[in-house]
Amino acid sequence: MPYVVKYRLALCLSLSALRRPILVATASLLLPLAATSIADEGGVTWQPALQIASGEAHIGPWRMNESDFRYVDDPTVALHQDGTAAVLWVDQARQDIFFQSIGRSGEPQHDEPINVSRSGGTFSWLPRLVIAGDDPDTLYVLWQEIIFSGGSHGGDILFARSQDGGMTFSEPLNLSRSREGAGKGRLTEQRWDNGSLDLAEGPDGIIWAAWTAYEGDLYISHSQDGGSTFVRPQPVARDDTRPARGPSLAVDGEGRVHLAWSVGEDPAADIHYTLFDSSGAILAEPAAVATSRGHSDAPSLAVDANGTVHLAYAEATEGPGQPVRIRYTRADRGEHFSAPRELVDERSESAAGQGYPSIAVAGSHVHLLWEQFPDPGLRPRGLGMTHSPDAGETFATPSVVPQSSAVAGFNGSLQGLLTRKLAVNDNGDIAVVNSIFLPGEASHVWLIRGRREH
Repeated sequence: MPYVVKYRLALCLSLSALRRPILVATASLLLPLAATSIADEGGVTWQPALQIASGEAHIGPWRMNESDFRYVDDPTVALHQDGTAAVLWVDQARQDIFFQSIGRSGEPQHDEPINVSRSGGTFSWLPRLVIAGDDPDTLYVLWQEIIFSGGSHGGDILFARSQDGGMTFSEPLNLSRSREGAGKGRLTEQRWDNGSLDLAEGPDGIIWAAWTAYEGDLYISHSQDGGSTFVRPQPVARDDTRPARGPSLAVDGEGRVHLAWSVGEDPAADIHYTLFDSSGAILAEPAAVATSRGHSDAPSLAVDANGTVHLAYAEATEGPGQPVRIRYTRADRGEHFSAPRELVDERSESAAGQGYPSIAVAGSHVHLLWEQFPDPGLRPRGLGMTHSPDAGETFATPSVVPQSSAVAGFNGSLQGLLTRKLAVNDNGDIAVVNSIFLPGEASHVWLIRGRREH
């Protein structure tokens, strides 16, 4: 099957079942939903959702970078210690990634959103964002650029940085320069998630980037000079029959780099894990963790101040395409992961469909967010969340993030659900982003703030 046909099929599969008549609520830029603060069972008080961007909701036929796509999508967020939220999103009509910094009270820090990618001739998708640990004005951005270099799939991994709080960004660096379709997380020959990449910074200031290619390879690279240059990408896993997908990075207090990923083309896929030192040398050979007969996917890693590695992922016990549950496991210094646990009682109202988790830690607090799938086989709607105050020993009763499904439509990330929608800081602040898509009507990007009770 030709590439263009395969890609269109993958996109159609994600949208065809969702074209149903529903009403849309429209709002202007940076307009909050009319709602008072809401406290959930996990001890989090939520503020009204704030609309960051809006656009049309049009998807024309796939014609590579000539496609007529007009919608906003793919948000990600990072938090400063003072509660300021740094938000990235994609404007498909302009084919670029945009940045805005939002103060604690909801005021934008820039008069207009800042164009990060500045490559309007090619699509820019599914970014990751990191705030430098030693300088809150320094930001690192990684994304997938749909560059066609002669291979069967388009995709390269680009990086840019800002050293002035997001007012300007450097010229993008192409870290992959491959023909392999970098950023593709292949499930099958005809199904994949774009955005198969991740970004992290260590306490030593070393920046780490990981990504996969459609053909199956997993790569890692790092920069020791603040993102001016990166070393040649190092292959971590190579398997044409079981392609790597969905890498997640975390760096501990010793500068050791933890990397987890899943694989495609395998109905009994497991989560794989490896460990590097701060120079990139492998400390633990890649191996499957939390093995099972089910299909495990979309890992998300975080490391706390004590060196405990927290891992969340989705598992379909009956195989791909079947109901999915979020599982959680942890390991001291990445050794001997505990028996995985389901965090949502299958008898509860919150049990109907979960996937694509994002995990974040602050002190002993572990926060976990996921996509809600209330209608099996259809696109997600709303976000579920739970919280542990004791480093993963116990978790609160899961709840739906208030207002994450308040506007008609379904969750976005139409090019792939491998996203990072959650950020926390040491002061108890929580930031969640989501995109909403109502076919033929409107698309929105939302920021939802929460405050954890200590």
